[in-house]
Amino acid sequence: MKQFAVIGLGRFGTGVAKTLHTMGYEVLAIDDDQERIQEVVNFVTHAIQADAKDEQALKALGIRNFDVVIVAIGQDMQASILVTVLLKELGVKCVVTKAQTELHGKVLAKIGADKVVFPERDMGARLAHSLVSSNVLDHIELSPDHSILEVVAPDTLVGKTLKESALRAKYKITIMAIKRDGEIIVSPSPDDPIKENDILVAIGDNDNLRSIERE
Repeated sequence: MKQFAVIGLGRFGTGVAKTLHTMGYEVLAIDDDQERIQEVVNFVTHAIQADAKDEQALKALGIRNFDVVIVAIGQDMQASILVTVLLKELGVKCVVTKAQTELHGKVLAKIGADKVVFPERDMGARLAHSLVSSNVLDHIELSPDHSILEVVAPDTLVGKTLKESALRAKYKITIMAIKRDGEIIVSPSPDDPIKENDILVAIGDNDNLRSIERE
């Protein structure tokens, strides 16, 4: 089972740590603020007060043994950059770092972060999509041009098979899964019907995905 460490227990870091632990994973939470440690101590596997900018402290925690380390440090860009560098130098296999700005993200990518996330920007994008279309449940940006969209099946598609919907042929949209009555149909066949209240998990070009939002 994967082991995770989360450095920085602001809203984002705390949310990630608690969610991973709820999913059954071992989670080490790290922050230099004792009050924040106390707030999460009952919701993670281990919670340790430590300065993540201290290389010796990271070594003492055995940080290199964790499969994924999430750097969720808040407004201190310099600290997030330094901690990311230290983690990679210590041999952490996968470092995921929260970025504040596009420039911050570019710097993190250059210094070796395996994945850079933009929580505020991504949440803004999800909110915008949900406001534009009442059918859209979730929007995950994969790149500037491609996304994954979770959308309630539009009335115009209900009763049709995936092939008849022409989503792939007409819009180059791929339906990766259909959520129906609490179950998930992964990689549905072209002959699978679209039923009322189905949730379609679609992947494609952002411009093409807007077509399904408008259906």
